Amino acid sequence: MTDAAVRSKKPATSKRTPAGGAPVAAHSAEEAHEPRIDVAAVTKLLLGTWGETRLEAREMIKDPAFWRIDGQPVPEHRERVLAQLRLLVENDGSRRAFPKKYGGFEDNGANLAGFMELVLADPSLQIKSGVQWGLFGSAIYQLGTEKHHDAWMRDVIELDLPGAFAMTETGHGSDVAAIGTTATYDPETEEFVIHTPFRGAWKDYLGNAALHGRAATVFAQLITGGVNYGVHCFFVPIRDDEGAMLPGVQSEDDGVKGGLNGIDNGRLAFDHVRIPRFNLLNRYGDVAADGTYSSDIPSPGRRFFTMLGALVQGRVSLDGAATTGTALALYIALTYANQRRQFDSGSGSDEVVLLDYGKHQRRLLPLLAQNYAQFFSNDELLRKFDGVFSGRTDTPEEREDLETLAAALKPLSTWNALSTIQEAREACGGSGFLAENRMVGLHQDLDVYVTFEGDNNILLQLVGKRLLADFAKQFKGADAAKLASFAARQTAGRVFHGAGLRQFGQSVADLGSTARSVELGLRAEQQHELLAGRVEQMISDIAGRLRPAAKASPAEAAEIFNQNQAELIEAARAHGELLQWEAFSDGVARIEDEGTAQVLTWLRDLFGMHLIEKHLAWYLINGRLSAQRAASVSRYIDRLTARLRPHAQDLVDAYGFAPEHVRAPIASGAEQARQDEARAYYAALASSGEAPVSEKSLKKK
Repeated sequence: MTDAAVRSKKPATSKRTPAGGAPVAAHSAEEAHEPRIDVAAVTKLLLGTWGETRLEAREMIKDPAFWRIDGQPVPEHRERVLAQLRLLVENDGSRRAFPKKYGGFEDNGANLAGFMELVLADPSLQIKSGVQWGLFGSAIYQLGTEKHHDAWMRDVIELDLPGAFAMTETGHGSDVAAIGTTATYDPETEEFVIHTPFRGAWKDYLGNAALHGRAATVFAQLITGGVNYGVHCFFVPIRDDEGAMLPGVQSEDDGVKGGLNGIDNGRLAFDHVRIPRFNLLNRYGDVAADGTYSSDIPSPGRRFFTMLGALVQGRVSLDGAATTGTALALYIALTYANQRRQFDSGSGSDEVVLLDYGKHQRRLLPLLAQNYAQFFSNDELLRKFDGVFSGRTDTPEEREDLETLAAALKPLSTWNALSTIQEAREACGGSGFLAENRMVGLHQDLDVYVTFEGDNNILLQLVGKRLLADFAKQFKGADAAKLASFAARQTAGRVFHGAGLRQFGQSVADLGSTARSVELGLRAEQQHELLAGRVEQMISDIAGRLRPAAKASPAEAAEIFNQNQAELIEAARAHGELLQWEAFSDGVARIEDEGTAQVLTWLRDLFGMHLIEKHLAWYLINGRLSAQRAASVSRYIDRLTARLRPHAQDLVDAYGFAPEHVRAPIASGAEQARQDEARAYYAALASSGEAPVSEKSLKKK
């Protein structure tokens, strides 16, 4: 691993407690005589189902040509990222998801797994490649038919046809159904007229729109015969081969952004631009030559959500990329904390390694546990995605589950990325603020992840509505006795098992060794019951408060829902956290090595306790924990972080990052070298007999 050559091999021998109250701790499991993790085995576990593809991608991006250059001017950064996309094509990075007929590999899971790793090189590269192949190319493939694939797919894969994905508008972001762009069919010429009727209907924030795109997949309201059939997708050329805008197409540059400045984001507008009927991507809805509309999905709402569901891979990708970016920040911060020394007891003894301080353990190790949980849950999400998109499990029910799972996990991982990177930055002091140590750039680039591919709060609202729907199904056709029985169980504090994607009452396959995991009453089974029970009660309470809406006027019903919106979103967030905890537990169950299982059980317990502590007020208010038991939560987190401290370096080494992926001087061994130099200097000075005496020693005489 990267740090192996620079980590100190000397056991900690001093028992003193320096200023700040941090005892000198063992820096490794070997020194502490603890069970040790099998680092290589944990790396394989974290890399997941498509680990080989991830390793291939990581090997490719060891080439400095893929690396972000901090401070590079925006025009140069944009051209560099475009050149990097061409390198991806040369390395077959653009082919994995597409049909073999067009030079692809037909491996959807591997495609996203490899794509996620690009965040280690330059997030602008990751997102621009996602625009080209995950959005523009995927829209043609998923929403078009064979004639469209034959016409454009090879050029998209080879980057001979760069494109933009024109869905979002200045006036409508997450509310795609309300976009203003129109596509009106003209039966006399068999053309669609693409038009932007007002400024708020400009397509906005589009990668490849400002400079490099030659075409766009444009989402617009399909109007034929005077009827609006809702949002459909159209292939619209926007520039000629020399890069000049085509007649009727307008473009503006979004300019410098808070991050991701290697991407040429921009705006597009259309002034009665005509395209042939052929250019309607008609997998889910078609228009005949005479203007007659047809679709195999008669429900407008179901048709709309089916079209959008075909593009869910963006959310899956962001969940994984945010998880990997967060892991990089934690690797840097924890490696630095294991080498950087600060403060002594005032008696001239050695300064203390940052990670020996309880507060430093408390601020970083729960975030490490959280990040591990994200790796396991993302792999579950990726497997579900691959099953649906490969066709093996492509049913309406599985697609709905996939969409809901992605909508639950993407908000958590992207929010966690920002908060964790910020905490890691602060934990590195001034060094963390230097661009060369990557924290600031990561935070800037990942900032927008929380609002694109669906604003996080909007996504969680979708999850909440699904949870309510699943809850209601339990009582469909129920008689009064059944409802009364349920109410009694709730009053008695019993949890209701049944709502949501997982059956909350199911046993997690194997919760791992709990012999030394947590205090009595806070073991794995109790963690699961507390996390699941919180979701169940929140959904049950919200459902009860929403019941009057069924008999209210539309305006009154909307107001009732609005009054409960914040709590519904919080319930959905709690549901996502439960899914992550369960995925972590399932991951622990697959571990055969006893020492690895023990350490990862402690780490899983730390994640569970971290979640419970975060929502401790809720558990107290709702009588789920006594005051005494609630007080023990924080105490045991302190015990778990101290227990995990000797394993911290092994756990971040298990991410499997090479020096070319890290590229942060403070995590390269340079800090250890500085500390060794300083200690050698003072040792030599002391032995020389020429060291000045301290003022304090004079006052003692």
